[in-house]
Amino acid sequence: MRAVFVADHHYPRRRGLYGERILPRLVDRTCGIAQLDPLRARVCEPLAGAVLEIGFGSGHNVGHYPPAVTAVSAVEPADTAWRLAADRVAASRVPIERSGLDGEHLPFPDDSFDSALSTFTMCTIPDLPRALAELARVLRPGATVSFLEHGRAPDADVRRWQRRLEPIQRRVAGGCHLTRDIPGAIEAAGLIVGPIDAFYLDGAGRAVAAMTLGTARVPN
Repeated sequence: MRAVFVADHHYPRRRGLYGERILPRLVDRTCGIAQLDPLRARVCEPLAGAVLEIGFGSGHNVGHYPPAVTAVSAVEPADTAWRLAADRVAASRVPIERSGLDGEHLPFPDDSFDSALSTFTMCTIPDLPRALAELARVLRPGATVSFLEHGRAPDADVRRWQRRLEPIQRRVAGGCHLTRDIPGAIEAAGLIVGPIDAFYLDGAGRAVAAMTLGTARVPN
């Protein structure tokens, strides 16, 4: 297996020197590789209107927002990550505001957003069902959730490696889980999951590179 894949974002707010200062910089490097740009473009394509991005990180999605996006509310717990995003935020044609720190407690009224975006975030949220319930609450009926996540592999032999490696991954990668069934969790939250592209990211060990890219919809 190759190096640990460090997910974009980590909940709750990081503590200590490693979590507050070092980990956000590692995330910025590992999640800023050019190989991910086409995937970020694909996952951002359905976005429109007022967008909620949970786990904004250092802003690697900013350059991929489509013209239909009018504003972005960024949920990001790490001050260091937000500082690393400063140049990208300043250069964005879309207004971006840091609007929350915790995906499990979103500071917005019901039915506030037209779309939501999550990239490499749901693997780290401690209480994912609660965060997804919050996400559904603040989205308008019919709103789209776009997601690009890594998690449980489709192959049994890879899943065995994921179970073995997950305790290490969680310690070094800010609580990142390798074995979460992200589409299943989204569906369990009452969202309608659309077609999903499931694949392994080239150039990384399969235990950390099982990806899902797709959309879900809030029921009308």
